Amino acid sequence: MTTVTTAPAGHETHDEPRARFGALLAAEWLKTWSLRSTPWLYLVTALAVIAFNAGTAYDHYKYWYQYDGQSRTSFVANGIPLVDAFTANSAMVLVLALAAIGAVSVTGEYGTGLIRTTFTAVPARRSVMAAKALVLAAITTVFGALVAAASFASTQAILSGRDASVPLGHPDALRVIVASALLAPVAALAGLAIGSVIRHTGGSIVGCVVVLLLLPIVLSSRRHLTAVLQHTLPFSAWERLTSTQTQRSNELFPWGTGGAWAVYALWALAAGVLTVVSVHRRDQ
Repeated sequence: MTTVTTAPAGHETHDEPRARFGALLAAEWLKTWSLRSTPWLYLVTALAVIAFNAGTAYDHYKYWYQYDGQSRTSFVANGIPLVDAFTANSAMVLVLALAAIGAVSVTGEYGTGLIRTTFTAVPARRSVMAAKALVLAAITTVFGALVAAASFASTQAILSGRDASVPLGHPDALRVIVASALLAPVAALAGLAIGSVIRHTGGSIVGCVVVLLLLPIVLSSRRHLTAVLQHTLPFSAWERLTSTQTQRSNELFPWGTGGAWAVYALWALAAGVLTVVSVHRRDQ
């Protein structure tokens, strides 16, 4: 009589070789781009974000001479060209789209049952999820950098027609570009973590909307406790990093750029850890 031993969830059997992490990264890379919808999702998101920003800059270009002389003079001094470079509306589109992509990258596998095949072939579940998180972070970081750079270039090119643009060497320009670029991987990793916990596409996307977009709106910035809670959210960190001097001077409970960068880092780290830990003991 033969006895069959099943390894507990998250553990490897001793008679199977450990998969090389490089092979897992390659497998996740191929898995990501094997879906025809993936390139289209990134392309549509990029076009939507760039179009939102360019449209705002074009509005300022088109109606430039309808503003009074003082408004035109203070346009650059107040940092409005950098506000046009990456608007709040485009940031919301970016967060929602990238969070959804991150969530679907794992819930899609749970929905089709492919995740069972993956974990059967590679019992080291934590390594699989770590590879998924790293590949997603790499792709979305490059994506965010390209979109942020294209948005800055296109908006400043439009505004230059009214001599209202700012160069890349502007003291705040690089911060706005980097903050907007890194918002993409932070949102994607948050979506991945939420999807790893909920494991249902619809529920995960709703969770992403609530956590990443609704909470910053619901939490009031006019009370100390809710303002502090609001400051812990990635979208609020992006707003702080891309805000103008005028906007910062109107804050009731101001906070520094260092804290905002820390929020980015902690959210990315916490999302990666949650993604890995969520599959260690829990079965499908």
